Parts: sequence; structure tokens; C-alpha cells
Amino acid sequence: MSTTPTASRRFVLILCTLALSCSSGGIAAGDVDAFLHCLGAAVPPRLVHTLGSPSYDATLVSSIRNLRFVAPGTPRPLAIVEAAEASHAQAAVRCGRRHGVRVRARSGGHDYEGLSYLSLDRRERFAVLDLAALCDVRVDAERAEAWVGSGATLGELYYAVGAASGTLAFPAGVCSTVGVGGHISGGGFGTLMRRYGLAADNVLDAVLVDADGRLLNRTAMGEDLFWAIRGGGGESFGVVLSWKLRLVRVPETVTVFTILRPRNQSATDLITKWQEISPAMPRDIILRVVVQSQHAQFESLFLGPCSRLVRLMRARFPELGMTQSDCEEITWIQSTVYFAFYSSSKPLELLLDRGTEPDRYIKAKSDYVQEPIPSHIWESTWAWLEEPDAGLLILDPYGGEMARVSPAATPFPHRKGNLYNLQYYSFWFEHGAQRLEKHLSWVRGLYEEMEPYVSKNPRTGYVNYRDMDLGRNEIEGNVTSYTKGRVWGEMYFKGNFERLAAVKAMVDPHDFFRNEQSIPPLPAAKGWSSI
Repeated sequence: MSTTPTASRRFVLILCTLALSCSSGGIAAGDVDAFLHCLGAAVPPRLVHTLGSPSYDATLVSSIRNLRFVAPGTPRPLAIVEAAEASHAQAAVRCGRRHGVRVRARSGGHDYEGLSYLSLDRRERFAVLDLAALCDVRVDAERAEAWVGSGATLGELYYAVGAASGTLAFPAGVCSTVGVGGHISGGGFGTLMRRYGLAADNVLDAVLVDADGRLLNRTAMGEDLFWAIRGGGGESFGVVLSWKLRLVRVPETVTVFTILRPRNQSATDLITKWQEISPAMPRDIILRVVVQSQHAQFESLFLGPCSRLVRLMRARFPELGMTQSDCEEITWIQSTVYFAFYSSSKPLELLLDRGTEPDRYIKAKSDYVQEPIPSHIWESTWAWLEEPDAGLLILDPYGGEMARVSPAATPFPHRKGNLYNLQYYSFWFEHGAQRLEKHLSWVRGLYEEMEPYVSKNPRTGYVNYRDMDLGRNEIEGNVTSYTKGRVWGEMYFKGNFERLAAVKAMVDPHDFFRNEQSIPPLPAAKGWSSI
């Protein structure tokens, strides 16, 4: 099964005219011409489009999911390279290195802070390497493996796996429009993580373009770099074009339920107790919570029949009042539609809908909770959720198989000692600076209020819920400062940050692949014993 677009999908290079050069660092015309000429040696001229082409804006926004980053005045890339094959990505990197144009890669899905396609530094000269067309999914059901392009969405991956087998799955996130490349690069958790771990835990191989434009697989890149790309965040070490995945076994029938409990029907007490129960549940079940307005929504996936799930819930969490009538027995592939669209009856083809343009503004932050938050704190939180500009909270329980893996096995360090991940998520549709400020204030205000009750020293977060409030890189001597990077880096990666920086120094010492929260190279004086 392949989800490759039709042959009409083209490799596109789009160049900003000199009228925009001041917003991209004042790059000289000669540099632009040299960059284009270099690319022209590897890319047919018919695939090069200037700003005057009507395709520029459509291509730029095709993988943007957040209206915050399409506002007038947002710095635009000098060029967008929409790679249709590996050689296009190699050419973009080589030409960028040669002519002083940095490359930011985007895999075609979500990006909370837009760092894969914009720069917060107007002096930065950069091009976007768009991987959305690299979305092949090749499933080998007999070997329970798949090769997937970084430009595929989770929905496209799930659809291909479901079409190949009714008993194979892949453990990754619930949102079908998330890009595979970015998701795996940050670790990637979802409804199967308590049984089969993270998406990154199930990567067997990868194909990457390094800072010299070389095409490397796992053997060629070495185990240190292979370790780093499976959870160390995107755009620091190279451009991963494709991933070889281990598929996992699931029953032909799984069970899901969604139970809504209003605040006035013991929602506070249920959330309070859920904090201790859910992470300790058997690994075949995940029970997550979405808290919005004045209710808590308990959502579950169980790898087994309803009858067993009812017995389990009665024994472990009788207060929720779950009954046989709450159950729905479906296939795993139907469960991906269920969690993405809140209905298992919708067509599977919805998983293939990538969306065409952003339709909302988004701001998110995250925390890890290590001790149950007291009941009275949850009770006070409802006041935040009553506000006119309130967002929602998403609570994803950890534990199970994921927690059995060493925190140093991959860059994702949050496996042990955490009860759950807490995401603060705000979205809105109204334009205007005042609306923006109100929603940002809500997210930041609640995040600040929860500080005493979440992880400390450092207060940690999930890199796939990227948050520029945590800090940004500074440049010293034309490379990213390791000391300044630690401020935000240890929040995402804890003790793994230093090893990530050591890998960076080994594979990209000149810091070609960088953004406002990319991994800085470790200074030579510090060294690293395992490299």
C-alpha cells in the first residue's frame, strides 16, 4: 500500500524577490542567484517557481496548521524546496551549505511554534525543505515492518497498516494530521504507548541527509546519531527522509469508550483518583482525560473485549461507573478514527485528509506530574476553565511498557517517575492582537499557577509540544551557545541533553541545521566519553 500522491505532485522551488530580502537578512542578489544556480544543476528548471507564481503562498501554507504564523509581517523563507526524491533534499543541503542559506525541514504536519518553516531572527537566511511529497508507506505484513516517508501523516501511516493487516498497528499519536517525521523525532506517544512504548522505540532504521549532503542509513550514520534522531527533536542533526518501523500485534477487536462526567457529578474527585489509578493500570489499557469547560471526558482504548474491560474497570476504578453500554468493540484501525474524530463510524478515508490550510490559532504548553495534584487544586482549576477565553487540559497517563525502558535508551527522558503528561491547549478562530493576548494569557497564567504541583529542577516538558516560552538559542561565534541552550534543553531532555549536544558536535560541528530550539554543539572542552 502506498500513500504517494499522484504524479502531478511536483518538486517546487519558490524564490522570494529582492523586495523581501530585508525580511530575510538582506541576502544579496548574487547569493540568491548562486543558490538557485546550484540547485538548478540537480533540479529541472520547469520545477523552479518565483514569487510571482500563484503557487508560492499555497505551497507555504500547505503544511502550516497554526494561523499565528501566517500573519502579515511573518518572515518568509528565501525559498521552499518541495522534495520529490532524496536527491532534491541532498541538493538543498549542499547548495545551502555552499552559499550560506540554512535549511529548515518540515515533514508536513503540525508544528506548535512554526520553527520548521519560519525564523524568529529576521537576519537569518534560510530555505524550507518541504518533505510532504515523501509520503510513501510500504508495509511488509509478513515481517511486521514498514518503511514510511517523513512526509506521511500519522493518518496515512495508520491507513496503510490497517489496509495490509487487521492485526498489525503502530504506536503513535491520536491526531491523524501530525507528520510522521516530526512526531518520531520527538519520541511520539499515543494510545498504544503503555503496551508497546513510543513511536521512537519502534524504529529499526532510518535514511538521513547529513550536513554534508550524504545519504546515510543506520549502519552508515552510526549508533550515536541513530540514538539522537529517535527523540532528540527535529532539525538538529540532519534531514530524516524515511523511517523503518517495527509494527506491533493487536487483537482483531479492541474496545473503546468515552465517558463524560460534569463537574457537578464528581468530576473533581474522579480526576483526583484517576491520577493514581491510570498509570498503574495493566499495560493493555490507556485511560486518558480531557478537561474542558465544566466537565471531564474519560477516553479509553483497551486491547481486548468489552467484557474484560468492564471487569477491570469495576475492580480498579468503580467510581467512574463504567458499564457494558459504554463500550464499543471495533478494530484497531477504526480506533484511530475514533480518537481523531470522536466517532468510529466515520470513513477510514478521513485518515488520508491532510487539510489544505490553517483554520485556527494555537498555543500550547506542557508539564509532567510526578505526585497527585490535590483535590482542592483541581477544584480551583474549574474557575480557569470557566473563563471566556479558556482552552482545555489533556492528561495522558504514563507507566506500562514505556516506563520499563531506560530513560537513556533514547533522548526521551520522561519514562520513569511521571504519573502523566499534562498539556495546556488553547485554540481560537478570531483574528486580532487582543484575542491573541487573551488566549496566550490564559495558557501562561494557568501554567504559572500549576508550578508548585508539577516536576521540578528542572520543570520538564514534552519537546513535541514545543514551547518558545521556555527559552531560545543564542549565537556565540556563529554556533549556538551550549550554555544558553541548556536553559530550555534540559526541560525537554533532562540528562540526555549533554549527550545530544555531543552528537551534534560530532555530526554538525558548524551548526548548519539550527533553529531557535535546536540542539547546540557541545564545546570541545567538555568532551563526552561515549562518543
